[in-house]
Amino acid sequence: MSNIFVYGQKRPLPDDPAFESFLDPARTAVVSIDMHEGHLSEDADCPCPAPRAREIVEPIDRFHDACRARGLPVIHIRTVLRASGRDDIKGGVSAWRLVFPLYVGEIPGADQHAIQGSKWTDLRTRIEPGDEIVETKKRLSIFHPTDLDFLLRNMGVRALVFNGGFTDCCVLNAAFDASNLDYRVTVARDLVRGTNEEMEAAALKMMSLHMALVMESGDILKAWDARGAKSAQAAE
Repeated sequence: MSNIFVYGQKRPLPDDPAFESFLDPARTAVVSIDMHEGHLSEDADCPCPAPRAREIVEPIDRFHDACRARGLPVIHIRTVLRASGRDDIKGGVSAWRLVFPLYVGEIPGADQHAIQGSKWTDLRTRIEPGDEIVETKKRLSIFHPTDLDFLLRNMGVRALVFNGGFTDCCVLNAAFDASNLDYRVTVARDLVRGTNEEMEAAALKMMSLHMALVMESGDILKAWDARGAKSAQAAE
């Protein structure tokens, strides 16, 4: 039996047909958010460091391998801003550039974050043939102003499993927007990392109450396998 986390508390996934739409492997895509060098590099000039997320690179790669083996599509999202700066620092400056430093302090080289053609847009997680990449993300949401929704609908996808970072920023925004677009959302709680443990826990609690199933990645795989077995039995 698979488990979910509701407001941080583990409980069994309800045996209720209403929840089948969250974990239907035939209509699900796995979406990995902003696992690029601009967050993960160990270099001193990393423009927007998210050091806690470095520890999930290899676990995400292993999870993606398990997803591919089950025939589920993997989509990598990365933020890429025009080299001219017109998407952000020389246009409508992103709010995070102003307010996030109030907490973390000045970020050296922040103006170089996600600049097209820079090493900061290189993904740290592995890409395999058959994966899709969406690289027009320019703000906190993976849906704005990208073509992700267009891609998902053409793939026949109605359920999403998220991993990556930040839990309390881009993952949270992704969950809100996906839910508002009527996708069923599951968040792999062991494969996301937040600004800090407190914010990560808070974001997971919010998502569990309002828009998503929050599950360990191993339980997600178990739930898919169980549903795949049910489908095979029904087809016999």
